[in-house]
Amino acid sequence: MQRLWRLVQRFGVRVDVGENGPMPSALPDGEPVPTDGHLPATALEALQHKPFGVYLHVPFCRVRCGYCDFNTYTLTELGPGASVGSYADTAIREIDLAVRVLGDQAPPISTVFVGGGTPTMLAAHDLVRMIGALRDRFGFADDAEITTEANPDSVTPESLEVLADGGFTRVSFGMQSAVPHVLHTLERTHDPANVGRSVEAAKAAGLATSVDLIYGTPGESLADWRTSLDAAIALEPGHISAYALVVEQGTKLAAQVRRGQVTMPDDDDEADKYELADSMLAVAGYSWYEVSNWATDPSLRCRHNELYWSDANWWGIGPGAHSHVGGVRWWNRKHPAAYASVLAEGNSPGAGRELLTDTQRYEERVLLGIRRDAGLALDDLEPAGRTAVAGLIGDGLVDGPTALRDRRLVLTLRGRLLADTAVRRLLDF
Repeated sequence: MQRLWRLVQRFGVRVDVGENGPMPSALPDGEPVPTDGHLPATALEALQHKPFGVYLHVPFCRVRCGYCDFNTYTLTELGPGASVGSYADTAIREIDLAVRVLGDQAPPISTVFVGGGTPTMLAAHDLVRMIGALRDRFGFADDAEITTEANPDSVTPESLEVLADGGFTRVSFGMQSAVPHVLHTLERTHDPANVGRSVEAAKAAGLATSVDLIYGTPGESLADWRTSLDAAIALEPGHISAYALVVEQGTKLAAQVRRGQVTMPDDDDEADKYELADSMLAVAGYSWYEVSNWATDPSLRCRHNELYWSDANWWGIGPGAHSHVGGVRWWNRKHPAAYASVLAEGNSPGAGRELLTDTQRYEERVLLGIRRDAGLALDDLEPAGRTAVAGLIGDGLVDGPTALRDRRLVLTLRGRLLADTAVRRLLDF
């Protein structure tokens, strides 16, 4: 298990990989990043062979939720040099750095994901200005997917129209729950009724919609969870994500659990809720394509997340953001003021980086690939992984007929509940 945890830390995401980009709160160790951000020629050459995406981190929140361990800040926590009003200019400086580093090697951008924090705390025209800078510097693929996360209370029909007119194609709303006492425990401050209004306004603007849910909150009953699923399905978004609550060390929620104020999420309870979600979503016409993600049509999947999961290339803009190009992974300075200061000097905000080994890249392909509906090709597994296949089939974790007929490992419903176990056995951890 320790190796699996190091693997998750190295990739910069929880095992429950969702629509938040690679944004851990704690930065890993690594070697120094060159002042100018220079990348090896081998990494730049690899840009030509896989899709290229951009993750743009907006670190601002009105209130920091007690369960959140992402690199986010309320406005009272920030010092000079970092503000909502100036953030777009700072991010555009990193976009210009990316142009200098990648040169002519970068293909047109396939996907952009603006995450946070609450990106829509920025003015809509500032979000559009950052997207315009990416379009001007790199160009977009003809079918580029441009997503922003949003708090339902932080958008209006007018701001959504501005986003759509400015090139955004998709909005992912942080719904989390439809039950007031669950939202209170999570310290989510939005009005549940605003979720429906925001989704309808986004659709009216021509934007694809997704909603995020969290299950396993202390005090949430199975009936509460059914209520949230019913409410999410009734909105008819094209995409729904459902994540088990993880109590991360260093968060307010972790301190409440430690003091006995709230109970730790129960594995059996979360399993029951996952099974209920999968059943209700299937009946409503949603198909799973990653352990925590469902869509009504393949065209409505989050292609930016699929880019992460397929070992493609992306540049992460913003404080603490992670990037990956051709086997080189690096991460930016965490605090917005430090991030802005270095960029103002014309230097890379990179805090550290690593050149991934073949073994590390293989481990990541297994960790992320097994969670997808396409699964893993048996022929791509190393001997230890192939040895584990029979046991995984026998234990009902992967689909036997698919493995035998198509020579691919695809998780069963039981396997999705025990995905971490399947990863450990495939990697002989």
